[in-house]
Amino acid sequence: MRTLILNASYEPLCVVSARRAILLCMDDKIEIIEDGPEDRVFHSQHLDFHVPSVIRLKRYVKVPRNRSIPLNTRTVLARDRHKCAYCGEKATTMDHIDPRKNFGPHLWENVVAACQRCNNKKGYRSLEEMGWTLLIQPVKPIGAKASIIAFGGAVQEEWKSYLGMAA
Repeated sequence: MRTLILNASYEPLCVVSARRAILLCMDDKIEIIEDGPEDRVFHSQHLDFHVPSVIRLKRYVKVPRNRSIPLNTRTVLARDRHKCAYCGEKATTMDHIDPRKNFGPHLWENVVAACQRCNNKKGYRSLEEMGWTLLIQPVKPIGAKASIIAFGGAVQEEWKSYLGMAA
């Protein structure tokens, strides 16, 4: 059970545990924007707490703009939404467009999500050698939204409008 936190300006900040969301609510630091499902309830001896899905801070928090996201398979798959950049099927691996064997850089702009079949078929060859084109253009993810998608795991349906994703 996780909750999306928005800044006072409705900018996505981070994802917190349900326990942390309830504590912020009890401290009167947030307002509830979206309630969670009815089954998301914490029980204490005297009270029942419904866990919100989206909350907003009452006071604006300045956020550093240069958050760096580590370049690894999990974050590349999250960036590319688990779609193979070569065939569009479900991706499970990361592939370097310009292979490392050919001194291709290990940078966001040179890696894409790929299915096992395409990754094995391409091997150490370049796109030109294969005659393939990319279905997506790889870019370096920046900002809080990118880190929420990369580290927050699965994005809940009620969060998509706040993260600028198609519902």
